[in-house]
Amino acid sequence: MVTMTGPSGPPRQLRRLRVILAALFAAVALAAFALSGQSRASAAAAPAAVAAPDAGTGYWHTSGRQILDADNQPVRIAGVNWFGFETSNDVVHGLWSRDYKSMIDQMKSLGYNTIRLPYSDDIFKPGTMPNSINFYNMNTDLQGLTSLQVMDKIVDYAGSIGLRVILDRHRPDAGGQSALWYTSSVPESTWITNLKALATRYQGNTAVVGIDLHNEPHDPACWGCGDTTIDWRLAAERAGNAILGVNPNLLIFVEGIQTFNGTSGWWGGNLMGAGQYPVELNVANRVVYSAHDYATSVAQQTWFTDPSFPANMPGIWDKYWGYLFKQNIAPVWVGEFGTTLQSTTDQTWLKALVDYLRPTAGNGGDSFSWTFWSWNPDSGDTGGILKDDWQTVDTVKDGYLASIKAPTFGGTGSTGGTSSGTSSGTSSGTSTGTTSGTSSGTTSGTSTGTSSGTSSGTSSGTTSGTSSGSTGGTGGGGCTATLNIDNQWDAGFTATVTVTAGSAAINGWKVTWTWPGSQQETSAWSATVQQSGAAVTATNLSYNGAVAAAGSTSFGFQGTASGAFTAPALTCTAS
Repeated sequence: MVTMTGPSGPPRQLRRLRVILAALFAAVALAAFALSGQSRASAAAAPAAVAAPDAGTGYWHTSGRQILDADNQPVRIAGVNWFGFETSNDVVHGLWSRDYKSMIDQMKSLGYNTIRLPYSDDIFKPGTMPNSINFYNMNTDLQGLTSLQVMDKIVDYAGSIGLRVILDRHRPDAGGQSALWYTSSVPESTWITNLKALATRYQGNTAVVGIDLHNEPHDPACWGCGDTTIDWRLAAERAGNAILGVNPNLLIFVEGIQTFNGTSGWWGGNLMGAGQYPVELNVANRVVYSAHDYATSVAQQTWFTDPSFPANMPGIWDKYWGYLFKQNIAPVWVGEFGTTLQSTTDQTWLKALVDYLRPTAGNGGDSFSWTFWSWNPDSGDTGGILKDDWQTVDTVKDGYLASIKAPTFGGTGSTGGTSSGTSSGTSSGTSTGTTSGTSSGTTSGTSTGTSSGTSSGTSSGTTSGTSSGSTGGTGGGGCTATLNIDNQWDAGFTATVTVTAGSAAINGWKVTWTWPGSQQETSAWSATVQQSGAAVTATNLSYNGAVAAAGSTSFGFQGTASGAFTAPALTCTAS
């Protein structure tokens, strides 16, 4: 999710940013290479088939509006977005608080069968390491691994317990979302090279069913205009064919754009042009179209204030993307949708959307597929299935999705042990004042002005701003510290502080700074943070105070702010 402009609406903060990686499917004889990426069956009645409990075998392909497994059984993707690989943490969020296997086990126990994993191209840079994992009594098998190697572990474990994974190219780099699939620093050639690298990396691993080519293309992206520099449909064909040239079994997930023929919608949510200008690939039956849809906690849209709301919503969804499914043109996967559920409008919207997506009972795999935004609680304008402690389930939000959940799939044969529990150092305090609707909320507790947690991660995906950069700290205290503002939006921000030891090892550290304005810390992880006026003090937790000579550790926090600001100078003192 990222900032978007809706029809006559203000820019929307798309959730901290999602990316998906693609998956392999049907190892059976696939229909021959054809220039049509989708079998465009006539709009006559589509086959009504219910997904069998053991559906999901092998690689997947499409037929009309359905996704089928290697045995031609219809499957329904019903999952969650677990973001973080696209942020400066270079790994999924929450591993500062829990073991990754515990997290995935919980997803399965709640009835989710697929994980969409957003990532940025930064993870392909040599030596990119995750920076926010707690290895104390958890995640021990991730220690020393690169970001891509951690992704391997997540994919393998998810597959071993019957879940599937979609890899989502969410951003060109961790700095922010891009309107087009390329930027001045990440050209199209790099985008395609990295997509092919993923297809190669997971070749033969049927836990990965496909790749989401690029998250939320938006203006000036067009569909069918013919200009190769901005025509997203043509770019999707180039990228899709490159992937299928490496692994012809993967599904290719293609998101919409923002504006088609003067009609605008959510970023990535406008597929009005796909019927007239379909994505055509060299391997038939591989295209799944993907839409994103949100409620007022992300941004206002004209349809929410229409007197006929919510009765008008099925017609809105039909126009933008639902027609592809209803006319049996292609499968549609709603790759992102979410809300804080704080307003009556949002509650009504979610109920209407769930009804529109069709209940699994009676429809099975002959339904819209979906992944909810998000699993993470640290999505500022939606929140998540988990609450701020990264363990407790938001049973109200999860309950809305009950009728559209679907069975998990058979294991892919990967090995994976049980989870090793959760950290005892989860958030235990809040600062006075809460964020104004765009942060993930405060942590639980009653201490005034303090918060403590277990992670160095940052929130991902909903902000409209970009980082304000980093600032260095003073030396001479046995350590130095730098602060990077990872994301900013209208009323809040998230930041990561990296503490680096000097020429000698240290046993503890304290970082202090003074805000330049009215900034207020509201929740923190991997440090105890106290704020008095503009002055802030952060001290290590029990497990991350010891830092080897020239080594580093990090912590993160979220806060409120009125507009952009410059990161302050830091002072680090070792003990």
